[in-house]
Amino acid sequence: MLERLNQALEHIERRLDQQVDVAELARLAATSEYHLRRMFSALAGMPLSEYVRRRRLTVAGAEVLAGREPLLEIAVRYGYGSGEAFARAFRALHGVGPGEARRTGAVLVSQPRLAFRLIVEGSSSMRYRVTDRSGFNVVGLKARVPLVHTGPNQAIIDFVRGVDPHVTERLEKLPDQEPQGIVAVCDDLDPSRAEGTELDYYHAVITSAAAPEGTTVLRVPAGTWAVFTTSGPVPHAIQELWRDVFTEWFPSTPYRSRPGPEILRTRLSSDRTAADAELWLPVERESG
Repeated sequence: MLERLNQALEHIERRLDQQVDVAELARLAATSEYHLRRMFSALAGMPLSEYVRRRRLTVAGAEVLAGREPLLEIAVRYGYGSGEAFARAFRALHGVGPGEARRTGAVLVSQPRLAFRLIVEGSSSMRYRVTDRSGFNVVGLKARVPLVHTGPNQAIIDFVRGVDPHVTERLEKLPDQEPQGIVAVCDDLDPSRAEGTELDYYHAVITSAAAPEGTTVLRVPAGTWAVFTTSGPVPHAIQELWRDVFTEWFPSTPYRSRPGPEILRTRLSSDRTAADAELWLPVERESG
């Protein structure tokens, strides 16, 4: 898998002065566009689109300093429709406009080329199972919140604190299948999974029962799920589990992520600083 991802990176390098076709990158990586975006974000720490933008502006910066071509020609070559748009993007990365950089020989920012390599540490094993599920309903309350990769998500904390306890009591009577109890469900995430992009967050249960008045229903079709378990301090243990799934588990198994909600069931310790957690991710087997 990592070898194919590196082939996709080479393809990007050969076409920095062209429109990058994500469908072609996914074909080279032998995976889906959806999984490619998620895998890249987890491995690189930035969205695929951001990496392409930074690489283009890095190469463009070298050409600006070389001084052999008009700035507008460089701008157009790297996909900018005007000198003004190029100048804004250039300044956002390099901290200086292209004209000033050329006049003064300014020091510019460089985004190195990425290459993915597998490091085998062998320090721990990942606990997981794969299960096929018929369709089910997520029933609960929903809010639109920003994505936070590390540390507490204050928007989610405030949303859950604001839920009427009587609503939670009614929901707690409804679960009739795994995962049991109140769960956190994330859906409709931006494909880039960039920090600050928004997602639908559900304070909900998994049930076949009718939805109580005032709640929202998310219908989830039948499919395959990978279920991971972890224990540790919150929220770090859960965030690290998600990271490890995409950087370690997916590259070493015949599975890839597929569109669908992510479901998290947690059981907090008495002091609420640690938890046992179960993470459900929708998956499918790689074709071929």
